[in-house]
Amino acid sequence: MKLAEALQERADLNQKIDELRLRLQNNALVQEGEEPAEDPEELLRELDECVDRLEELMSHINKTNCLTTDNGESITELIAKRDTLNVRIRAYRDLITAASGATRRYSASEIKILSAVNVRYLQKKLDEMSKQLRLTDNRLQALNWTTELL
Repeated sequence: MKLAEALQERADLNQKIDELRLRLQNNALVQEGEEPAEDPEELLRELDECVDRLEELMSHINKTNCLTTDNGESITELIAKRDTLNVRIRAYRDLITAASGATRRYSASEIKILSAVNVRYLQKKLDEMSKQLRLTDNRLQALNWTTELL
């Protein structure tokens, strides 16, 4: 199984677990003399099977991510780089948006509001970080589809 396939199965399992939790909640109580629409015991068995499979997959995915390298960087390191680039990009984008906001003055006597940062410089840095993010994500995607799950 390729790493990408395991990642897809993990996503599917997470979604199924969420659905099972909701179905369990919906069948937790019934009116006296009535039967639940679904058997909670059966739903719990299915939930346990899904969680066991999820645990197994997560273990293999994490092991594979730690041990697989590309140009001296593990997949785990690439994921950390991607995630921190996303955090940094969001912060820069928010700052640029705030600093670019034009304030309208109705007369020359009103207080003039100026940007406290160099928006042009920050935009160039944002563009470079966005490029790094795309390249990092491309590397991760390529590794996911070429790496066998350990």
